[in-house]
Amino acid sequence: MKRMFFTLALAVLVTGLVYGNKNEYEIPLIGAKAPSFSAKSTDGKLKFPNDFGKSWKILFSHPRDFTPVCTTELLELAYKQGEFEKLGVKLAVISTDLLSQHEMWKAHLEEINYKDRGTVEINFPLIEDNEAIYSRMYGMIHEPTSTTRDVRGVFIIDPDNIVRTINFYPMEVGRSTDEIIRLVQALQTTVKTDYFTPANWEKGNDVIVPHFPYKKHEVEADPSIKDNFYQVGNRVWFKKAETLE
Repeated sequence: MKRMFFTLALAVLVTGLVYGNKNEYEIPLIGAKAPSFSAKSTDGKLKFPNDFGKSWKILFSHPRDFTPVCTTELLELAYKQGEFEKLGVKLAVISTDLLSQHEMWKAHLEEINYKDRGTVEINFPLIEDNEAIYSRMYGMIHEPTSTTRDVRGVFIIDPDNIVRTINFYPMEVGRSTDEIIRLVQALQTTVKTDYFTPANWEKGNDVIVPHFPYKKHEVEADPSIKDNFYQVGNRVWFKKAETLE
């Protein structure tokens, strides 16, 4: 009886560990609610994403403070803060470094004249996650790379706290801030207009009509439709950007 009880208990423990680890590393999927957490940051106690209200949010993870690639990435984010603000986007940066380390690094970054653009203040929070709890909630710890450090993750989250895009980059490759801004612009365009964006779309470009509302004979009979739409191939319809409301 004791042996049976021990065997059963061991099986339950192993099963719990297996499934516990599996759940621990799940990445929130596109369309899912963004996981919520409370943490210390350089802006004080922060509850993410709720404290950012109905803004768009970006959670931006990086491997380590005071490292070269991460330094350039945060400076680029800081230089683009005005563009993010115009888009209604709030930024938050997370890593497994201590808050004291974040504070020292932030002060150091604000003294750097990067690309001769002058110094810049960092007005977004750097979040402490030294136990990697919140990073694991977002699937940012990729164990084949590191068991203690985040990969370079970017989660764009909409005003309803729904995950809209997920991007991961390796330790060695810095991210494009311009691409992150382009992604936000594309998302906001599709939400506002119900149209799609084609490959390499940039703000001001024409958009794709997912379900063209007119028949061929209607287009031929109504010149005003031709002024708003055009066809590429047999199946792709575009709406001209200048006609978007």
